[in-house]
Amino acid sequence: MADLLSEIVFLFQRLTWTSVLDLALVTLIIFTLLVMVRETQAVILLRGVILIIIFLSLLTSLVDLPAFSWLITTTLPALLLAIPVIFAPEIRRGLERLGRAGSAPLLSRQTASSEMDEIIRAVVAASARLSSREHGALIVLQRSDNLDDYIRTGVRMNARVTPELLLQVFYPNTPLHDGAVIIAGGVLSAAACVMPLSASGILNRTPDRQMGLRHRAALGISEASDAIAVVVSEETGMVSVAHNGRMIRRLDSERLENILHTFYPTAPSASWLSERLKKLFRGGKQPPGKEGG
Repeated sequence: MADLLSEIVFLFQRLTWTSVLDLALVTLIIFTLLVMVRETQAVILLRGVILIIIFLSLLTSLVDLPAFSWLITTTLPALLLAIPVIFAPEIRRGLERLGRAGSAPLLSRQTASSEMDEIIRAVVAASARLSSREHGALIVLQRSDNLDDYIRTGVRMNARVTPELLLQVFYPNTPLHDGAVIIAGGVLSAAACVMPLSASGILNRTPDRQMGLRHRAALGISEASDAIAVVVSEETGMVSVAHNGRMIRRLDSERLENILHTFYPTAPSASWLSERLKKLFRGGKQPPGKEGG
């Protein structure tokens, strides 16, 4: 025990600000890599690679195997070079998120506040009616990332966003009900668009097994871009929102509207300002005739 304490004290005595910086950088890189592969299929692969490395290290250190040790030593650099290839999707996704950091939403820059507020109300109203009828739907709202590549996979519409139009698009067995609707630049740009499917294992671990391709596509477009995806389950009518590879489920109309307003803030309406000013000037008092009871 005394030897161990002396070794620890010796290590701390040798620490300098450069060694602390060195350790901090290595820790940051490892932490970033772990965040990139978190909740993806790559976690299982990474776990297997770590177990194999630990097993081989123990085997070569405990047993004298010259030929085997030589083989491991010569193949280890090749394995390290293969890691970027194996984890290419996660590394690409992490770099895309880093490049998007601090960018302002494109849709809010291109669309006036009144138009954006009308779009949100239309999406919320349509989602509520689709949910009550248990009609599946996938509505993607563009932000700063350009979605033209996905728009080209669907049918161009460039129409005004209304609840009736969304209900008609996602009516079962109609030509456009499969795929996603993309809202960009204040209009419904296209319908029946093909979305990338998520490679994440989030849906596989959910207790609800009814979550299928629509939810996987909603997560997929949220992983590939910073878009917001509103999805309505065809089996349960449940409304969910996907963003940045995460999904919020079991939303009612009020929560859905609040979430969309969080991502697309709009200017408060004149009536809202009027009510706030009235409450402010009344000082929280009730109007005459409303006291008591």
